[in-house]
Amino acid sequence: MQKASAIGVFDSGVGGLSVLRHIRAQLPSVPLLYVADSGHVPYGDKTQDYIRERSLVLTDFLVRHGAAAVVIACNTATAAAAATLRQRFTIPIVAMEPAVKPAVTATRSGVVGVLATVGTLESARFAALLEQYAGDVEIVTQACPGLVEKVEAGELASAATRALVERYARALVERGADTIVLGCTHYPFLKSLIAEIVGPGVQLIDTGEAVARQVVRRLPEALIGRMDAKAMERFWTTGDAHLAARITGQLWGRSVAVEAL
Repeated sequence: MQKASAIGVFDSGVGGLSVLRHIRAQLPSVPLLYVADSGHVPYGDKTQDYIRERSLVLTDFLVRHGAAAVVIACNTATAAAAATLRQRFTIPIVAMEPAVKPAVTATRSGVVGVLATVGTLESARFAALLEQYAGDVEIVTQACPGLVEKVEAGELASAATRALVERYARALVERGADTIVLGCTHYPFLKSLIAEIVGPGVQLIDTGEAVARQVVRRLPEALIGRMDAKAMERFWTTGDAHLAARITGQLWGRSVAVEAL
């Protein structure tokens, strides 16, 4: 086991890179480890037990490779596995959830839309989130089959991707939503396309920056004295490493090496 000196991040695929970008912006000099479980993507149609088992495997891998804290960069995995991971591991586990609370504060129409996977929308954690924060605001939800796969393929602006986004996002706008929560970490990579389709009157909210701030808050406990560490990122995938290198480079903004896990 390597010395704990990095922040580990995992997701069902490449979507968590949207969170990793925010973490790197907040912490420019801390080593980052990222695992894309693309061999098992998407999580949205998997059972809770399956996702929980994958999350345990990936967290254990990151810890063995030096993670002093682990971020679950996936709403579906958070709902299925956050409690289990916190019971199993002693390091900080930073989870995420759809940004319902800030969206409720931001809405002017009193209607908030949520784009998410089936797994997230059907989870008890999401139901509890609505009960806690929705109040008098109407929350309308839209499952988005196929969108994760489009991002995994790097198809951020294809005709097929646009057709899916139009179908899903317009359904929320037609029901009165003036604020839309991007409830999956893959969706921020489609933010410009979604914004183009819904128009300037609709605010889009994701949780990547808030998660990064939470990582910073937990940093003294996790990585004391590592702020001057050599900045680096290391990437793994459970899918095709050659394809992952191309897509990860596209989403990360520069060429990267991706190792097979």
